[in-house]
Amino acid sequence: MIRTLIIDDEESTVTVLQLLLKQYVPEIDEICTAVGAQQGMQMIKEVDPHLLFLDIEMPYMSGFELLEQFPDHGFEVIFVTAYDHYAIKAIKYSALDYLLKPIDAEELKQSVQRFINRKNVADNTKPLYENLLYNLNQPKTTDYRLAISTTEGTSFYGAEEIIRCEAVGNYTRFYIKEKKPVITSRTLKEYEDLLTDHHFLRVHRTHLVNPKYIQAYTRDHELKMHDGSVVQVSRRKWESIKEKVSIAK
Repeated sequence: MIRTLIIDDEESTVTVLQLLLKQYVPEIDEICTAVGAQQGMQMIKEVDPHLLFLDIEMPYMSGFELLEQFPDHGFEVIFVTAYDHYAIKAIKYSALDYLLKPIDAEELKQSVQRFINRKNVADNTKPLYENLLYNLNQPKTTDYRLAISTTEGTSFYGAEEIIRCEAVGNYTRFYIKEKKPVITSRTLKEYEDLLTDHHFLRVHRTHLVNPKYIQAYTRDHELKMHDGSVVQVSRRKWESIKEKVSIAK
């Protein structure tokens, strides 16, 4: 049984999302709704949802401010927003889920399935929400901490601690300064989109590197990293990477 609560300040969005859930997501068997943050706070206390669809932009208080009122909540959140703005990056850095309006049925199904998968492995997502609120309080997006979830739990790192990332199929292996490598079930492309702000370089289809840890480059189209590893560079990217590395160094 999955008990869901939808909170949005637009009644039309509440209605549409409710209809989409009924039509496309049979796994959810109880749907409650609230219009606006004030009613939403009351409904959270009354229905004790397992899953919350939470609008970010609402009058009186934002979805993030509402979430802060429930620091020990037991529900999970799928954020809903009409804008692809800074908050989306904070959500992505914290490995949390969101939907853009107008809501796409397939993306909705995928988001709920990810929620179900997490529940099946008894994942503790509380640290992810704490990291989200931490990120939102940072003056710059470059100060965000990145959540890296593995089978052993979730760790949080600043971009400056990440030496490089390596694609392993649809997974990504992280090489962290003075830490053992960790592997997470997200693609390298997802992390490339996040770490571009930190000047990370996609040097190969399987490699994303932090230029501050590049020690040298060789004539064999390779980069020598400060941790002693050697990374292959794509031939078609070689000249542009050499130029960027020279600037970075």
